[in-house]
Amino acid sequence: MTDTIAGKRILVTGGAGFLGSFLCPMLEEQGGDLFIPRSRDFDLTEQNDVRRLMIEARPDIVIHLAAEVGGIGANRENPGRFFYANSSMGVNLIEESRRAQVQKFVQLGTVCAYPKFTPVPFKEDDLWNGYPEETNAPYGVAKKSLLVMLESYRMQYDFRGIYLLPVNLYGPRDNFDLESSHVIPALIRKFVHARDSGAATVDVWGTGSASREFLYVEDAARAIVLATELYDGAEPVNIGAGREVTIRELVEMIATIVGFEGEIVWDTSKPDGQPRRMLDTSRARETFGFDAQVELEDGLRRTIEWWEANTSQ
Repeated sequence: MTDTIAGKRILVTGGAGFLGSFLCPMLEEQGGDLFIPRSRDFDLTEQNDVRRLMIEARPDIVIHLAAEVGGIGANRENPGRFFYANSSMGVNLIEESRRAQVQKFVQLGTVCAYPKFTPVPFKEDDLWNGYPEETNAPYGVAKKSLLVMLESYRMQYDFRGIYLLPVNLYGPRDNFDLESSHVIPALIRKFVHARDSGAATVDVWGTGSASREFLYVEDAARAIVLATELYDGAEPVNIGAGREVTIRELVEMIATIVGFEGEIVWDTSKPDGQPRRMLDTSRARETFGFDAQVELEDGLRRTIEWWEANTSQ
């Protein structure tokens, strides 16, 4: 079944955030009529607020991007909050969307939902073959529970919900707060500051041996548009770039692009997180024609240029 975005009322939670700031213009270009709620007006962890949101927004389609999330440090400090906030937001939105007879619900999951030792590349069928990596398991399990909810609502209520599993995103407008950011913006900020201050060293968490896959934010937004229009299956779908890079390689790449010439010091007392992450993206290619377009080096340069042009560090 094909869903035309043109003329549809589309509620985008998290639409004012990092990914939403790229997705919403794409939806508008396709003719979508958007409603973007703000947290000061609607607390998505409160069911009454979500019910009021549905009355005000009157959506045909709901795209749920909103999340409380961060890097390894933030996950270790906020496991209870991350589980509660992410599970309750999704549960409230799915239930109230069902009640409001929303035509389609698009749920963003997370690569953190995969088991700690999933064979690489991660295939969607491996999602339930173990427990997630401990440092971000509360967040990953909360998000994964929403897949179960969507599948059960599809069976009982014929509720049309799809579930997308993106890898780590990066790009301009990302969160560069060192206390809560993911690895790429944190590294960019560290290395730019070190270069500009003349620092001799930069400290980096872990051993550098862990690997990750990173998807440029514009590619992720394009994947969501394609899936919203063209995908209607119950099965989860990986959204990724199809390239694995070690953290050590990533760190050296960012240092080179930034122009930092000092020493990189690895703090091996800090955790590496999940040993490897890379997705099998064949289902996305086969079901709605998505392939990433932006290479990592190019995306990093664009992100670094944005950070240097738009901040004073």
